[in-house]
Amino acid sequence: MLEGVAKVESGYSGGHVKNPSYKEVCNGTTGHAEVCNVYYDPKKISYDEMLAAFWQMHDPTQLNRQGNDVGTQYRSAIFYHNDAQKQIAEKYKKKLNEEKVYDNPVVTEIAPFSVFYKAEDYHMNYYNQNSNESYCQFVIRPKVEKFQKVFKDKLKK
Repeated sequence: MLEGVAKVESGYSGGHVKNPSYKEVCNGTTGHAEVCNVYYDPKKISYDEMLAAFWQMHDPTQLNRQGNDVGTQYRSAIFYHNDAQKQIAEKYKKKLNEEKVYDNPVVTEIAPFSVFYKAEDYHMNYYNQNSNESYCQFVIRPKVEKFQKVFKDKLKK
């Protein structure tokens, strides 16, 4: 975890169904995306640094998917809490597109935060609890290793 990040929770946001279950979100009919709610100390890590980690650790150019996971629940999204966060996220996205950092345009949704529904307990720390499963080995582990390499100076000791 990055220095300054106090807690990360898995859950759902951006949809229209109240208190959705994982099964409902997977059906793709709730409008929710699978998200992380990140609690951080802005005195130790800036919103810009949080966004740098966000853009780096997934493919923000895939519309309604991440790798083999397909559906609106897998969309790339930032749910901002205030106008300053909105402006910073939009500016960052625009810059990534203008500088053609990715081969394809960044399609990350930037929308106002409304509500976060915490995922079921078995989703919390999923990788740490299931690291030997094939999905974790072939999909998550390379991302974790990349994250650790790119942000090695910013990781908690």
